[in-house]
Amino acid sequence: MDPREATRLLKGVRAAALAGERPPAQPRPEIAASWRRMLASGVHPDRDARSRLLSSAETEERRQGSALRELLPVLREGLLPTLDTAPHILVVADSEGRLLWREGAAPVLRAADRLGFAVGADWAEAVVGTNGVGTALVARRPVQVFSAEHFVSSHHAWTCAGAPLHDPRDGRLLGVVDVSGPLATMHPATLAWVSSVARLAERELRVRHLESLERLRAVAAPLLARLPGRAVAVDPHGWTAAVTGPAPAERIALPKGFGPGQAWVPQLGQCTVEPLPGGWLLRVAAAPAAGAAASRVVLDLSRPRSWTATVYGASGSWSLDLTPRHAELLFLLAESPRGRSAAELAQELFGDPTRTVTVRAELSRVRRQLAGVLAHRPYRFAEGVEVELLRPADPAGLLPHSTAPAVVGARLGPAAPGMVP
Repeated sequence: MDPREATRLLKGVRAAALAGERPPAQPRPEIAASWRRMLASGVHPDRDARSRLLSSAETEERRQGSALRELLPVLREGLLPTLDTAPHILVVADSEGRLLWREGAAPVLRAADRLGFAVGADWAEAVVGTNGVGTALVARRPVQVFSAEHFVSSHHAWTCAGAPLHDPRDGRLLGVVDVSGPLATMHPATLAWVSSVARLAERELRVRHLESLERLRAVAAPLLARLPGRAVAVDPHGWTAAVTGPAPAERIALPKGFGPGQAWVPQLGQCTVEPLPGGWLLRVAAAPAAGAAASRVVLDLSRPRSWTATVYGASGSWSLDLTPRHAELLFLLAESPRGRSAAELAQELFGDPTRTVTVRAELSRVRRQLAGVLAHRPYRFAEGVEVELLRPADPAGLLPHSTAPAVVGARLGPAAPGMVP
């Protein structure tokens, strides 16, 4: 479609959606979901909100503390050569939507400055509306926003394609890489290109992680060979590098505030913890006791991009940061005290009861991390475990990344004013 014709159509779709009228075409699902969030949170559709720019010192502090720095060479190599000859810019933002790096064609950089799309700016969706940075952070998947799909009208001259960047060591959302430019110069395939480069950058982190595990293994293996009993060497994220005795899971959930001394580790039991270069040595005092089983779990889904399961038992408490998929699964189980079969969970997650292999694989992973918390046949929280579910104050904020039919149904309240369902 001609860019000008596409812009007119998108403006008509947006105007009709805002007025609660039948649009000439349905907005794409991810765009419609974002518009509903904007209307519910009070973002003005025609007023460009500007937040305080970070100072140079604040920006540099965020840069130095971010794992995104390690990804810049891959992102630049994959994206900048094309941007040298095209009126586009490359932007890298952190997990809060703050722009930390920006490069590209000078004319587009000047236009971006006028829009407030500058280093240090806050481009979270709740601040500036639907956009390739903030919406990708909320949706947790690649998003392309064309012209009038931007909720705020001052952004309609732009089109952007953003892909989230995750740390493969712990699944943590690091930020977003985005390519933006005028609508006439952007192609639908831009999103696939940006997404592919983002995956390459994540793979670079994974390679570096494997190299660090090898270094830790080289240090730990001779030490473990001389130790009596059971011991495990793990990196700071809990990934196993070396072991003596029965092999534990590939990754061990380490309690928050983990450090030298005595600690109760869910998958191992009571341990003596000693520092190693690049990790920890866990000397297991005894096999995990049945009495150490969980008595209470708090599933906190109240925040938009950070979900945790905190487990309480006789030996204390510990928390696990949840991946988006594990947050969905635990929510469904918390809503179903009697349990669910793999087919039922597949239906609720994917709308397809045949996708049981994926469900079983994910539940196997989360059960290893939440030792003693989950049971199976059917899948459910274990007998005697009290479950407290913390939801967002606004139902629309429940796992906003999720497209699972059961989650979508749970967060759909009354339709937002002026918004076509």
